[in-house]
Amino acid sequence: MTTRSSFKNGSTPTVVLVHGAFTDASSWAGVITELQATGIPVTAVANPLRGLATDAGYLAGVVAEIDGPVLLVGHSYGGVVITQAGARAGNVAGLVYVAAFALEEGESVLDVTGRFPGTLLGPALRPSTFRTGDAEEAVELYLRTGRFGAVFAADLPEPFTSAAAAAQRPIAAAAFEESSPGASWKTLPSWYVVATADQAVHPAAQRFMARRAGSDTVEVDGSHAVALSRPAAVAAHIRRAATAAQAVKNVIQA
Repeated sequence: MTTRSSFKNGSTPTVVLVHGAFTDASSWAGVITELQATGIPVTAVANPLRGLATDAGYLAGVVAEIDGPVLLVGHSYGGVVITQAGARAGNVAGLVYVAAFALEEGESVLDVTGRFPGTLLGPALRPSTFRTGDAEEAVELYLRTGRFGAVFAADLPEPFTSAAAAAQRPIAAAAFEESSPGASWKTLPSWYVVATADQAVHPAAQRFMARRAGSDTVEVDGSHAVALSRPAAVAAHIRRAATAAQAVKNVIQA
């Protein structure tokens, strides 16, 4: 295991991209290309999507292996995961939320979505039973194949959304119900990309969470899959965050 050493003020953070439900790390492909073109180190994590404790623990372990500062970027449910992992890993310099959940301590995804107008997400969910490692039955959620495009990526072509629907990764239903044990955006700087045409997480909910977190916010005309449909705009905000994170004054030690 790599040992983390202290890093100097001004060192470029590694951008760690965390996807949300119903997709995988390839959803960041366009953003990765944009960031790499400007020399920003970047990696996309395979989020387990099994529940907050498991997912945040996994991400914190990945981050701990990175020598130097890290900028965590979360999409959708990935925002829940980076919020928790940001409190565990000592080398996190900031948080970027992309159409994502920036939860308060004691709050769940369902708590937030219940306060705002409904979207196309709820009626499109398809529950399925799976067995846990303890051989117990649990429920995971998919998006119904015929609704995937409208809910997740209405601004992308149908052949792409059909393929994405077939390849989607389900999320444990419990992940939407779990309360966040903390809110690391209270102690870490944050940035937010609001997707104004989002049909999964209402833009009003996104704006509320961004304001509450005090995030540096931009609005982008895009669907929930804004990182795929508008990668240049998303990457530009991440670059701004990375530049600001270089000015972090604290030296982090292992």
